[in-house]
Amino acid sequence: MENEILISDELISNKIYFIRNQKVMLDIDLAILYGIETRVLKQAVKRNFSRFPADFMFELSKIEYDSLRSQFVILKNGRGQHQKYLPSAFTEHGVLMLSSVLKSDKAIQTNIQIMRIFTKVRQMLLDNTEIKIDILQIQKKLENHDKNIELVFSYLDELSDKKENEQPRTKIGYKK
Repeated sequence: MENEILISDELISNKIYFIRNQKVMLDIDLAILYGIETRVLKQAVKRNFSRFPADFMFELSKIEYDSLRSQFVILKNGRGQHQKYLPSAFTEHGVLMLSSVLKSDKAIQTNIQIMRIFTKVRQMLLDNTEIKIDILQIQKKLENHDKNIELVFSYLDELSDKKENEQPRTKIGYKK
């Protein structure tokens, strides 16, 4: 652990994309984080393809890749070369499986850090969900308060209408 690689959490977080309703990291970014070439990572995956089912890794379609390129200007693979093949996207489980395929210390340490970031992202999503639920409950209460306030105003209107339409009372008592 004394040789722990220091990669900022923000750098890793910025490399997590939401594609096909999943949080994923691209092989291009992972290779840079691991300090290896993308082709080396792809070869390691190809040699151990049975470890990467569709829910661990998938290849981006041309449309998905073009969309990412336009959104994030991912034109090069980090080494100044254009991508020859479409990138692969690794889910959280796929990234975890990479640690068993890539044996270097840097890859293992980087994977540990990436797993921690995925956990933080998941927790943030859960926290956001709880906040949304709280907001919905507050909105329901406010709607009920609005209805109650409207009811009070309607009662006040009825009372004021009664007072305006009230017949003058005959006075009782001594006359002067």
